[in-house]
Amino acid sequence: MAKRQSLKELQERLAQRLTAAKTEAVTATWLAVEASGRPYLLPLVQSGEIFPWSPLQRVPYTKPWYAGVASLRGGLHGVIDLARLVDAATGAPALPATERVTSESRLISLHAALGVNAVIWIDRLLGLRNPAMFSAIGTNPEGAPSYFTRSLVDLQGQAWQELDLQSLVAEPEFLAIAA
Repeated sequence: MAKRQSLKELQERLAQRLTAAKTEAVTATWLAVEASGRPYLLPLVQSGEIFPWSPLQRVPYTKPWYAGVASLRGGLHGVIDLARLVDAATGAPALPATERVTSESRLISLHAALGVNAVIWIDRLLGLRNPAMFSAIGTNPEGAPSYFTRSLVDLQGQAWQELDLQSLVAEPEFLAIAA
């Protein structure tokens, strides 16, 4: 009889937790990442799967930000070096790629709805972020590319650059990888 009662209590607790989970809004909006020491926010709705670093096959005669091709889950994906891509657009210097590959390096796929079979190479994942973690809207750098949505300042005063991945994949420069 005691087993039945404890099973019933467990079922009641699970039902309460499921009800609470349904009523709580999912507030995570961005995936926070770092590339070449700079923080970025990638919209979760435009991001896909996160992969550990995978060896790349270099592709000759491509732009410096096109790192190569990686085989992930049996499919070939173009690898975009986020730090070098932003540097090419803004003129900021990036660390050499060989110095940036660490155990924390990750490849983040673009959402399938964007129609591009590519992943973004980042140096480090910083977790999930929601709007409540930010206190102000900053200004975008002068001459910022169109995929820089806005700059957000967190509660600690650090500026984060939000990227619009849909705008990024629509950029003519992004689609033309030949050097």
